[in-house]
Amino acid sequence: MSQSRTLRAKMTNRSRALKRFGKIGGFDILALLAIFACAGTPAAASGAGEPQWIDPWAPPSAAAEAAEAPLAKSNVPTLSDEGFWPVVRAIAAYKEIARRGGWGRIPDGERLEQGIRDARVALIRKRLIATGDMAAGSGDPLLFDRGLAEGVRRFQARHGLPLDGTAGHATIAAMNVPVAARIRQLEVNLKRLNEVAPKVGQRYVFVNIAGQEVEAVENGRIALRKRVIVGKEDRQTPEYSSRINSVTLNPYWNVPQSIAVKDLLPKIKADPRFLERMGIRVLKWSNGAEREVSSASVDWSSPAVTSRYRLRQDPSRLNSLGTVKVNFPNPYSVYLHDTPVKSLFSRGARNFSSGCVRVEGVRDLAAWLLAGTGSWNRARIDATIAGGEHMDAALAAPVPIYMLYLTAWVDSDGTVNFRNDVYRRDTKQSALSN
Repeated sequence: MSQSRTLRAKMTNRSRALKRFGKIGGFDILALLAIFACAGTPAAASGAGEPQWIDPWAPPSAAAEAAEAPLAKSNVPTLSDEGFWPVVRAIAAYKEIARRGGWGRIPDGERLEQGIRDARVALIRKRLIATGDMAAGSGDPLLFDRGLAEGVRRFQARHGLPLDGTAGHATIAAMNVPVAARIRQLEVNLKRLNEVAPKVGQRYVFVNIAGQEVEAVENGRIALRKRVIVGKEDRQTPEYSSRINSVTLNPYWNVPQSIAVKDLLPKIKADPRFLERMGIRVLKWSNGAEREVSSASVDWSSPAVTSRYRLRQDPSRLNSLGTVKVNFPNPYSVYLHDTPVKSLFSRGARNFSSGCVRVEGVRDLAAWLLAGTGSWNRARIDATIAGGEHMDAALAAPVPIYMLYLTAWVDSDGTVNFRNDVYRRDTKQSALSN
């Protein structure tokens, strides 16, 4: 069957099922399908501020919660029919919960943990039973017992929260999101899936910006799944589709002017040896050629100084891009890359970058992308990086990449996942649909 016939078949099947829901998120399903049928890539998001490279010298607050939330075990791609239809069923299930009255609000207060007796425990128990995070059972309804702690962990795993099995402020806040809001969240994300999922082929890379994960898909199954770090709220990672064409080993970092002004210039003024210590060179055009100049010769207090010089960081263990950079054409100067600050991957929320996407275990992704070249494998990648040689490696064939902002999705086993709308794109899209 040709690709166009396959696409039409998918549209027909989805149309029949989606019509049963009437309207989703305030938009007509036929209009949704018309949008889905259009060729081309999804519209790029307009974030607050131009997405650029990372900001390695501005780590998150030490107060941020650490969590080793496990990656999903399913090998079913999120961007597939097997990922799409469970969302449709989840919307129906949550509408049934709403019809039954939804769930009650849990008062905030001191953290609740195993062994504590509290009136709020009964409310938490009812909340978890409502969404299937734990089964109804006997016992003391006011006692935070082992079974309840396990139910809380399941809830936390579905919401990207630290898996501590206790009910603190963040967990209670997630439990208190009304069922109507969760339905809208599922509906908005179903639309996003419907715009992109039918277009994917057998081999591609999917970055879930809100879910902060990347999937490398081969023959309809996930070959690799890794945690990622995405852009901060004021330096958002854009939604975009493109094709990966090369991988750079031991990359240089050409510092964007916006980051030079906002992040580096204050550090240069505070520490005259900052650039030298970080392996960053100062370059200037002179007589038709770019030449290196001494940082000590530059008046860093002069207005617009960063527009007259270019800053470039040499490949090294301190390089902000780490040892690997994955390249694809886009108007935002974003890419996937390594990082020297790997401890941040253990955080529950991972929106720390300046727009680009940092990938945990990116060498595995590089080896997967370069498979088929006949000249690159993981051993050669490791050897090249160890030798310090800067090298660009072309892929045997371009690999599509889809960067999508999904705050709700459903695993193949029916687990419904939610993430915080940190960029407030759900809110904006829902408002436009109504």
